[in-house]
Amino acid sequence: MMTPQVENAGIDAWVVRFSNRIDPANRNWITAFCRDCRAVLGDALVEMVPSYTTVLVQYDPWQLTDTVSRRLLESVLERLEPSSEDTGGRLIKLPVWYDVSVGPELSLIAERNGWSPQRVAAAHAATQYQVFALGFVPGFAFMGLVDPALATPRLATPRQQVPRGSIAIAERQTSAYPQVTPGGWNLIGRTPLTLFDATREPMTVLEPGDRVRFMPISRQRFIELGGDPTPVAEATP
Repeated sequence: MMTPQVENAGIDAWVVRFSNRIDPANRNWITAFCRDCRAVLGDALVEMVPSYTTVLVQYDPWQLTDTVSRRLLESVLERLEPSSEDTGGRLIKLPVWYDVSVGPELSLIAERNGWSPQRVAAAHAATQYQVFALGFVPGFAFMGLVDPALATPRLATPRQQVPRGSIAIAERQTSAYPQVTPGGWNLIGRTPLTLFDATREPMTVLEPGDRVRFMPISRQRFIELGGDPTPVAEATP
């Protein structure tokens, strides 16, 4: 990891950059920084947004000047120690029905590797993933890192509609679509869980820092849990 850099992000925010590349080891540093930053800034902290390599820190300019806020962040960094693996976020288990009808790119990835779709599903479910950031749409969790054999570029032509709950891969990232939306990630399955609900507290199932395991389930169990087995429509050229 590079020496963390504090970069200006406007009149009331800083970006703290921990690295220029995605690495699971960044998470332990970022988790520790967020914890210590909350303690130091207190009620002057407005929002903190962690990502793969950075943390955006927004503060209340009525309580802190830019000079003081930067000095506080630098004081956190000076004594920062990474969190240990066993102090990471929650372990979340997401049930997934892996099937070509709801995950058409299972076949693409399988054929490229000389595997069966079942082996692709098993490889995807074998890894414990970290949630690095939320974005794109509410509740969309950027997770990584997938097995290099599963890494697949985004679709050249995005789908106009990706079904809610779709499990997907883009390069070495994986995610679950929390709502129906256009998207260009490679679909390999579907979860029956509602990942985002604005009327619920908390609204999202997944949060940055969480660890995620995908648990393969049958079509019958998927339906029992409330999943919609409607096949994925092909992308429109």
